Amino acid sequence: MKKIRILLIEDNRLLRDGIVSMLKTQPDMQVVATEADGENNSSAMKKHKPNIVLLDLGLQSQSSLQVVKLVKRDFPEIKIIVMDLIPHQADVLEFVLAGVSGFILKDANISDFYKTIRSVSEGIKVLPPHLTSSLFSQIVKQAVPAFKPSLIEESVRMTKRELEVVGLISEGWTNKEIAQNLHLSTYTVKSHVHNILEKLALQTRVQIAKYAHFSNSNKTQPETPQSVSD
Repeated sequence: MKKIRILLIEDNRLLRDGIVSMLKTQPDMQVVATEADGENNSSAMKKHKPNIVLLDLGLQSQSSLQVVKLVKRDFPEIKIIVMDLIPHQADVLEFVLAGVSGFILKDANISDFYKTIRSVSEGIKVLPPHLTSSLFSQIVKQAVPAFKPSLIEESVRMTKRELEVVGLISEGWTNKEIAQNLHLSTYTVKSHVHNILEKLALQTRVQIAKYAHFSNSNKTQPETPQSVSD
């Protein structure tokens, strides 16, 4: 039987040892190495040649997102599964676009834990369970093939005014300031913010700002002007 070769990156020793003990019980899985952080991941990948990297989303010593980007840049064939308690939707989007194939909630049951690893090993993308039936999951699925934020913007079809509001929110403007700048009532701005949150399946203004920053920083060419309504 060909085993799934797993490299675990988890800075919590108790969790790290517990996960290793669980995986050792599975005849089709083999933990080839463990790391407390992602600093030596390149040499570890070359030495142990894992099929899958299990990565803690909240590493203390290094950005987990940066670890994902470096692994996918140097070892694109390796699949990455991120572990967290309940990741924010904006975080999920960033990690999917960076190349993550799956997510495991740290309070998931053991069966789901094993199932996610096997599914990702077979090439299946696995989102957190609480997002699988949401609009957000459909947006992510459309974004995955090309890894382009523009696909996300197209899929939610924001109006010109909503895009203006997103831009101002990303600059830290309040609803009152946005209303004054765009010559709108505060109530109208609140309505736009509500619609934006629904379309992006986000929950807070901070997440909108994060989305805007991430989208703008990943555009590689000017977009063709589109006809949009207010």
